[in-house]
Amino acid sequence: MPESTRSSRNPDPHLYITILAGGVGSRFWPASTPARPKQLLPLASSEPLIVDTLARARRVVSDDRIRILTGAKVARALREALPDLSEGGLMIEPRARGTAPVLAWAAWEMARRDPQAVLISLHADHVIRPESSFVDLLHAAADLARREDLLFTVAVPPTRPETGYGYIEPGETIEDPDGTRAFRVASFREKPDFETAESYVGAGHLWNSGIFVWKASTFLEELNAVAPEIADLLPLLEEDRVDEFFARVPVMTVDVAVLERSGRVASVVATFEWDDVGSWEALMRSQEPDDEGNVIIGSGHMVESFRNVVYSTEGTVVAYGVEDLVIVRSGEVTLVTRRELAPTLKDLLDQLPPELREGASLADGGGLAGEALSDEADLPDETRPPEKAG
Repeated sequence: MPESTRSSRNPDPHLYITILAGGVGSRFWPASTPARPKQLLPLASSEPLIVDTLARARRVVSDDRIRILTGAKVARALREALPDLSEGGLMIEPRARGTAPVLAWAAWEMARRDPQAVLISLHADHVIRPESSFVDLLHAAADLARREDLLFTVAVPPTRPETGYGYIEPGETIEDPDGTRAFRVASFREKPDFETAESYVGAGHLWNSGIFVWKASTFLEELNAVAPEIADLLPLLEEDRVDEFFARVPVMTVDVAVLERSGRVASVVATFEWDDVGSWEALMRSQEPDDEGNVIIGSGHMVESFRNVVYSTEGTVVAYGVEDLVIVRSGEVTLVTRRELAPTLKDLLDQLPPELREGASLADGGGLAGEALSDEADLPDETRPPEKAG
């Protein structure tokens, strides 16, 4: 839609944003650790990911209608990174239970505050450009969520066959007088192998961004309809027994608990460039490379070296005559691997002794594994939805 369509609109008094800022981000080890998760690293710009995400959210709603969902041990670091965050800006999950329970909690709180609340759910590790188109589309999606009474995702037209993202199969078109492209979701497709990803792109499937827009009341209705294992515990929230809710609720992602089960899921098509900063390899897209194709964060000096990703929190990395590597120097640990292996870094961590895998976090004040809000990347495989992006 033209950028002017919604740029002059009045602020929406019933629009709220939650930012999922939990999980360790193990695919960014050794820079990302339980004590310093990836949302606190400058992986998309010179600022930490969470700073970029909050600035983006502030273009949509005022501070008093933004909540960052995270775990207790990460909260202090987030407050230090966001000194101007409004009082009450954090919703601190007592236990890591995945995205479904924490979004249920957020929807419950927003609906209690405002029965007409429309909730936008963002992740803290996305790159979005231009942000003006992002803002317009979220307002359009909020209007559709009210009118259609559906749960909306943001679907992204793919630019390549990508095995790290889930896909959405478009269904029936939803007409919008403002020209927003929208459709009911026919199915979610799990993260594919390369040949399957090629077939999905050829068939017109879109990436699942993991950005959600829905009325809080609609989401709570669908929890009652399709996710009784969560809905049956919602009365605990009404009684302000939040700790007990999280102690008893199962670990589930919102994709598995609600979206895959519901017949009320739709998508709007992204009008902006989107990327999920899911591994070191993603920095080749989110950062500007030098003339030899190297992406360098921190101090690095490349000699006859091409298409490498270099990250250094202290000291200088010097590379000579190498190509297509990821070189990360963080604390007392240095990682060197091929770029093609970067998305499978969790396989490496499973083979490392705990004192090496978590050494940096212990030095920073103690491991926090299991304390922060879980994102899909850090959930056990049996609970992580294969179709969810990144």
